[in-house]
Parts: sequence; C-alpha cells; structure tokens
Amino acid sequence: MFQSALRLIYPPRCVSCGEMVERDFALCMTCWGQMDFIAGLVCDCCGTPLPGEDGGTPEYCDDCLARPRPWSHGRAALLYRDKARKMVLSFKHADRTELARPAAEWMLRAGRAILTPGMVVAPVPLHRWRLLRRRYNQAALLSQALAEGAGLAHIPDLLIRRRKTRVQDGMGAEQRFANLAGAIAVHPRHRERLRDRTVLLVDDVMTSGATLSVAAEACLAAGAREVRILVLARVAKAS
Repeated sequence: MFQSALRLIYPPRCVSCGEMVERDFALCMTCWGQMDFIAGLVCDCCGTPLPGEDGGTPEYCDDCLARPRPWSHGRAALLYRDKARKMVLSFKHADRTELARPAAEWMLRAGRAILTPGMVVAPVPLHRWRLLRRRYNQAALLSQALAEGAGLAHIPDLLIRRRKTRVQDGMGAEQRFANLAGAIAVHPRHRERLRDRTVLLVDDVMTSGATLSVAAEACLAAGAREVRILVLARVAKAS
C-alpha cells in the first residue's frame, strides 16, 4: 500500500532523460535505442565489437593482438561515445551514484560468459587523495553491485594505489603505461585470499588498458591464478 502510494507521488523515471518508465533504474525506449550496447562478435580479451558473426572461437581486436594483455578474458557493456559517454561522465563526476545499479545489470549481461563460480570481484582503486576529493570510487560501486548480482565474493580494497598518478586524459597509450608503472599493488592483508583464485577486475572505462594491465599484473604477482576484466564502457570504434 505504502509502495503504491509512493509510486504515485514519485513514479519511476528514466535514469538518462527523466521520462516516466515502468520500473526503477531503467531507461526509456528512446534512450535505450540511443545507447551503444555491445552485442554480437566481440574481442575475447577486451570486449570491443568486431565485424562478422560469432563462430564460437575466440577472436581478438587489433589492440589486443598488438599488445598482449596480462588478463585472459574481458567484456564491456557499452561503447564509450554519445549518450553512453555522457552517462558515464555523470556517474563519475556528477554524483550520479544511483547509476551503479543499472550499469551493473548491463555489465552482468555483457559478462556472463566470463564469470565463474568462486571468482573474486574487485575494483580498480583510486588514490586516497583522489577518493577524498571525489568522495566515492565509481569502480567500487560497480563492482559491489555486480558481485551482489552474480553472487560472488567482493573485496573492495583488494588493490591499493601506492602513489598518485597524473590524470591520463589526453595521453597516448605509451604515456599511460609509463604513468601507471608500479602504481597499483595488492593490499597485504588480502594476499592469502587471492592465492590461486580467479579475479574479476571491474572499472568504468577502458581506453588503452594501462590501468587494468597494472592492476592485473599486481594480482598475478600476488598469487592469483587468473585475471579477467569487466568494464562498463570501452573506448573503441563501432564495427
């Protein structure tokens, strides 16, 4: 009764444009059609869309062929452009933390094929000073919602930033990798929980893959058996 009355006063709204929708944390049909959800054949390592049809064997994009990744499999829910880009930036910089819930649902749908029982879910970390300024780690909000949705263990502080790095906007791939070298490590108190486990690293956006590479290497160096990645959006060209 109370919930029905509440819905009359505050009906569900599209998380993008604010139009009324049938359920909470959903997109309206117009916004859904404007979001670049990734589907079909994708790179098995980073999730970027590829031309052609899925033949059941792993395929890889040019970026992953040119630069071998330290993780084994990866997926992305969206292409980072247009409406999806605006939504990710609102989530990241405009306190739109409620977007973590629908975003995690989209990521779960995109990443089902790479999820395995018993894996550990962890976010890419922020440096403590950046976290203090922003007040939340968007990757941690995504990883928590994703772990809950998949029924997997979540370790929000599995990884730590050992030093502050420069903001990577505008950097090329080589600059990004150099900027992040040695910047991420496994928290000492979680090393035993990590040993011989598969880790799912979660982040909001993948561009060059530098941050995820450093994080994956830290997990493997600490004894993880395997690392996989799942991101909300991938910077890539549409197929």
